[in-house]
Amino acid sequence: MDVLSLIGIILAFVAILGGNYLEGGHVGALLNGPAALIVLGGTLAAAFVQAPMSVFKRALSIISWIFFPPKVDLIGGINRVIGWSMTARKEGLLGLEAVADSEPDPYARKGLQLLVDGAEPEAIRSILEVDLYTQEGRDISAAKVFESMGGYAPTIGIIGAVMGLIHVMGNLADPSMLGSGIAVAFVATIYGVAFANLLLLPIANKLKAVVLRQSRYREMVLEGILSIAEGENPRSIELKLQGFMG
Repeated sequence: MDVLSLIGIILAFVAILGGNYLEGGHVGALLNGPAALIVLGGTLAAAFVQAPMSVFKRALSIISWIFFPPKVDLIGGINRVIGWSMTARKEGLLGLEAVADSEPDPYARKGLQLLVDGAEPEAIRSILEVDLYTQEGRDISAAKVFESMGGYAPTIGIIGAVMGLIHVMGNLADPSMLGSGIAVAFVATIYGVAFANLLLLPIANKLKAVVLRQSRYREMVLEGILSIAEGENPRSIELKLQGFMG
């Protein structure tokens, strides 16, 4: 579990609510149903219009990565590639067939199978790069759903604020109606800015970081497989792949 994400979200709400309390406010003042409906509903509606269904579904499926990101073990991956290269050096590329069959990572398994099949290095690079960039693009697009929602939320908060002020201006003759209108106006703005900057934008950036780390791992695997295909010795491959640890 990514403890830092959990701490960050908790700290964000503690800071906001704690600051409100120290200023003499109370939690009830920040709870406003109409404001929440305007901001959350409007933000989701904008995201629905922008994102295709497949992208939105992918965004929902990877949101758990904020707390439970896929494990990416670069050191372990390098050691596995070195093991493959030593097997290929001793037994030839056909010796990797059993390794390919037992490999749990689909991307690495596909590369190993291409080695076993005797594909040329350029063909291996072309095939694996298509997989790498397609998956990366798909996941980055999913992360951008939250980024776009982070852009819409403050603006929709302003729309809520304007609607609240319109309500206030229309009821100047009735002082009892002024309080609710002013509350919607200010709370909607708070909701829009807070959701964008404390949740949506950080979520988008965290997901992008996870996706890029996965892509770095796949690039490392790709370079390792190409080096094996070109007959490089295990020590040279290890020195090359260590550059991905930066």
